[in-house]
Amino acid sequence: MNSVRPIEGPQEHNTPWQAGTLVVVASIAAAKLALHLATAGRYGYFRDELYYIACSRHLDWGYVDQPPLIALVTWLELHLGGTSLHSLRFLPALAGVALVFLTAVLAREMGANRFGTWFAALAAACVGIYFVMNYLLTMNAFEPLFWMGCACLLVRIINTGNQKLWLWFGLLAGLGLQNKYSMGIFVSAMILGVLLTPERRAFAQRWIWIGGGIALLVFLPNLLWNIHHQWPFVELMRNIKASGRDVELGPLRYFVEQIFLVNPILFPVWLAGLLSLFVGKELRRYRALAWAYVFSLGVMIVMKGKNYYVAPAYPMLLGAGAIVIERLTARLRGTWPRPVMVTVVLIVTALLLPLGVPVLTAENFLRYEAKLPFPLPVSEKGHAGAAMPQYYSDQFGWEEMTAAVARAYGNLTPEERTQACIGASNYGEAGAIDFFGSRYGLPNAISGHQNYFLWGPRNCTGQVLILLGDRPEKWNGRCERVEVAAQLYHPYAIRFENKPVIVCHGLKADLHKMWPSVKNWD
Repeated sequence: MNSVRPIEGPQEHNTPWQAGTLVVVASIAAAKLALHLATAGRYGYFRDELYYIACSRHLDWGYVDQPPLIALVTWLELHLGGTSLHSLRFLPALAGVALVFLTAVLAREMGANRFGTWFAALAAACVGIYFVMNYLLTMNAFEPLFWMGCACLLVRIINTGNQKLWLWFGLLAGLGLQNKYSMGIFVSAMILGVLLTPERRAFAQRWIWIGGGIALLVFLPNLLWNIHHQWPFVELMRNIKASGRDVELGPLRYFVEQIFLVNPILFPVWLAGLLSLFVGKELRRYRALAWAYVFSLGVMIVMKGKNYYVAPAYPMLLGAGAIVIERLTARLRGTWPRPVMVTVVLIVTALLLPLGVPVLTAENFLRYEAKLPFPLPVSEKGHAGAAMPQYYSDQFGWEEMTAAVARAYGNLTPEERTQACIGASNYGEAGAIDFFGSRYGLPNAISGHQNYFLWGPRNCTGQVLILLGDRPEKWNGRCERVEVAAQLYHPYAIRFENKPVIVCHGLKADLHKMWPSVKNWD
C-alpha cells in the first residue's frame, strides 16, 4: 500500500523528494551542525565524558551502569580524531544532523509534502533537550536515532506490507540495547502498539519473530556479561531507588516538564501529532506509534525515571504534527500562516538556546539564568543549588582539581610517591585524574564508584592515599595521619565537588581485603 499524501497538489503524490525540499532540510541540518561545532569547546570536559574515556581504555561487553557501545564510540573518537573537545563531540553533533534528516524521512513516509517535510526537520532541530544531547558525548546523543530508526521501519512496514523489514528492525533494536537499556522499553511499547492495531497480523508470519531473534543475538554479549557479573545494572537501579538520589515527579509534573524540555513553542505540534495518530483519518493507520509513546511515557512515570528519558520519542510526534499543520495551513487563505509560524518557532528557540548549548560565557549565562521567569528543572537532588544546570556545571573544575592533586603529590617524599595512590569518590573525579593526570605524572585513580570498582585497587597498598570528594574527619582513626593538602572551590562546579584534597598516611586496614566495602553503585 502506498503512503497517503496530503492535498497540496496531485502532482506531489508518491513522488520522490524534490530538490528544493532536500536543500531546505540539509540547510537546517547544516545550521545545527555549525552551532554544535562552534560551541563544542566553550566550557570543558563533561563528567560522563571523562568516565567514558576511562571505559574506552577498558573495552568490555558491559559496564556497571551502561552497555558497551558508548565506550566503543569514545574509543573511535579518540583514535580517529584525538582528545580535543571538538573531536570528542563531533559524532554527537553528527547524530543531531542524522536525527534532523530521519525526522524528515519519517514525516515524508507518513504523508508529508514539501512544507510538512522540512517543517518536521525544523521542529526536530529546535527541540531543546536535543541541543544538550547533541552537544555532549553521551549515550543520549545516539538514542533517538535508534528509537526513530525503529519507528521509521514500522511506518515503512505499514506502508509497503514488506514484513522482511522486521529483520532490520531487530538489528536496530539490538544495537540500540547495546547503547542504552531504555531501548527495551520503547521497543516493548512499539510491540504493544502493534498488538493493539491491525498490524498485529505480523505475528502470524515468521519475520517479526526472526527479527526478535536477531535483536536478542546482537544484545546477547551484554546479557551474558550482566549474568556473569550478577546483574550489576539491576543492583545499581535498586540502590538509586533506595537512596532517593533522583528527583521523583508526579504524572502531571512529569508531563509538564516534557513540554519544557522539548520546547514550549513545539507543544501544539507534537500534541497535534499524538492526537492525529490516534484519531486522524489518514494518520491513524500509524496508531502503533502513538501507543508506543503513551506506553513509554507511562512506564517512565511509574518507574520514576528522569524527565528526559522519553525524549527520543518526540520526532515521530513532531513528524505527524507537521503533517497536521501542513494540511491545516493549506486550507487557510493567504500565504502568511506558515512564515509567521516558522518565525515564531525560530524566535522562541533562539531565546531559549542558551539553555541547551553554551552560546554564552559562564558569566553571561548566569545573568541570563537570573532573568528567566521560571526555575530550571533538576533531575538529581545533589544538583539542586548548583550555579548552572548540571550538564554545564559538570564541565568545570576538573583540571583545577587535578592540578591540586598534583601539588599534593609533589609535596610527598620520593619514597612516598612510589607508594602513593589517588582515591576518588566518584567516576567523574577518577576520570579526570586518569585523563588530565598524565600531564602531571600522576598515577591513575582508583574508586569504588560504578565500573571503577570492578577495575579494583590494582597495586595500591594504602600506605599513602590522596583522597578526593571526602571529609578529613571520616578518615581520622582509619589512617595513622591525615592532612588536608588543598582546598577545592570552583564557583560553577557541582557543590559536592568543592571538598578538600586529603592525604591519608598509613591506612590501618588492608586495602585489598576492604575493597568490597568501598563499592558504591549509586
